[in-house]
Amino acid sequence: MAVSKKKIEKIIELIFEKKGDEVLLLELKKRSPITDYFIICTAQSPLHAQAICQELETRLKKENIRPHHVEGYQNGQWVILDYWDFIVHIFLAEVRQFYGLERLWGDAPQTRYHDQPANH
Repeated sequence: MAVSKKKIEKIIELIFEKKGDEVLLLELKKRSPITDYFIICTAQSPLHAQAICQELETRLKKENIRPHHVEGYQNGQWVILDYWDFIVHIFLAEVRQFYGLERLWGDAPQTRYHDQPANH
């Protein structure tokens, strides 16, 4: 079942509730066989990245949405939550800059969020 844009925006709201920063949505539907969306955000510390991850898992689980795979939680520098139709990347700033997913997927439609989606 494909994820709706409304659901993606709810996930982005959850990230902002946990003080995630520099949120970026990459639409990969016609560019990648692995997922429809990347949701990328920046955390201030490993503990902060873990808190964002935990909040997303907890809140989405209540809607019966569970990740297929979670990676990087222990070190908290780059946490990946793979939900098949969307993948959430939670980075520390320097790690995000180093790997540059925005550059690697530069041809994909991008939406930057500086505030909650409803205020975007």
